[in-house]
Amino acid sequence: MKVTYLDKIGPFPDPPPQKAAIPQPPTYSNDLKPVATLAEVGISNPLTILKADEAIERAIAAKAFPGCRVLAAKNGKVFYDKAFGFQTYDQSVPVSMNTVYDLASLTKIVSTTLAVMRLYEQGKIVLDKTLGDYLPNTLGTDKAALPLRALMLHQAGLKAWIPFYKSYIDSSGHLRDSLFHTKPDAHYNVEVAQDLYMRKENRDTIWHTILMSPLENAGRYVYSDLDYYFLAAVVEKVSGKSINRYITEQFYNPMGLKMIGYLPLQFIKKDLIAPTENDQVFRHQLLRGYVHDPGAALFGGVAGHAGVFGTAGDVAALFQMLLNEGKYGGKTYFKPETIQYFTAYSSFISRRGLGFDKPDADRKEAGPTSTRCSGYTFGHQGFTGTCAWADPENGIIFIFLSNRVYPDQDNKKIQTMGTRTDVQDILYEALGLPENTGRPEVKQGQLNKH
Repeated sequence: MKVTYLDKIGPFPDPPPQKAAIPQPPTYSNDLKPVATLAEVGISNPLTILKADEAIERAIAAKAFPGCRVLAAKNGKVFYDKAFGFQTYDQSVPVSMNTVYDLASLTKIVSTTLAVMRLYEQGKIVLDKTLGDYLPNTLGTDKAALPLRALMLHQAGLKAWIPFYKSYIDSSGHLRDSLFHTKPDAHYNVEVAQDLYMRKENRDTIWHTILMSPLENAGRYVYSDLDYYFLAAVVEKVSGKSINRYITEQFYNPMGLKMIGYLPLQFIKKDLIAPTENDQVFRHQLLRGYVHDPGAALFGGVAGHAGVFGTAGDVAALFQMLLNEGKYGGKTYFKPETIQYFTAYSSFISRRGLGFDKPDADRKEAGPTSTRCSGYTFGHQGFTGTCAWADPENGIIFIFLSNRVYPDQDNKKIQTMGTRTDVQDILYEALGLPENTGRPEVKQGQLNKH
């Protein structure tokens, strides 16, 4: 079966490159303001917040990551916003408030899920319709019957992942010359890394592989990037625009966000972008400004599951908009009920919301978040060492961006040390918030409404 998927729905023109951003000190809109004193957010002892600094510095000393930026706000008041360490271990470039990170799977939230929410609210997407209703090229395959809702919950039965890049490597571990060129031309125009261009037809081959892959996890929760390949394709088919153009026009530009987006080298100075892995398996180069995820790279850096780069400040703005029930900078982006619907617990077999991750609904264990977070909390983590969470009950957003995959993705110390969760817990404790034991009741109540 020959699938020419992209020829049927695109390709779509992307936004024109912007002028490279000039480093500026962090600024916040009217929706995010720095506190004059910590007492404004209820922190009576400023020393308690220094424990967060210590936890981060311990992680950097242990080489869990070379540096990071962490931002936290309560009720729109930024009470913690600090850059730590360096972009790399040689300590040549310090992390600044303008350092841009590969957001990895945060892309699922700050791009694809937002796009689905917008089209859902407009009545252009119905979550209980199937892929076959939107993507004709899925007809005749077992993917056609998959409901969008199941994809957003990672319960569609798809494989956890497919290492597409392996089929592009020969027996000696090098890229197959017939598939890649060092300079672009009419046939080799998919940029997967610096001076590395893939034949455009290979994206159809990837889609063919996805469509022919077995549904081996029916009835189970299996976190899968493949779900978001399809969801981004639905957004593109319904909107008539690339996911890059759509999310930029609908959210990033109107919100005034200058340091977030796909293909960052088109509008951000390279030295502001923290490098990720020194990839010795696939692209054989240090990745800087090119998406770390190999599947997203094979799509030219624009995909539904990965590809967005950004600063902590711009990620915070998006999460503050969601916390503001869809309003930001005097504009309305969502109805409150849309946000409540997508961010609620929506699965009987996992902790997931619709697109969003959630705390575990357990009185003593909250999984990816602090146990002090409420059951209304929503967000996501990213493979490169990132996370973003919003807690409507407490009015808190928490953003943690790092490049823990530098120079090697096998470095998992950020997980084993629990740095992201520990820092979030310290900041909640400094705010005087106790452990939250009400998550089970929140989940039950939200599931009853569904």
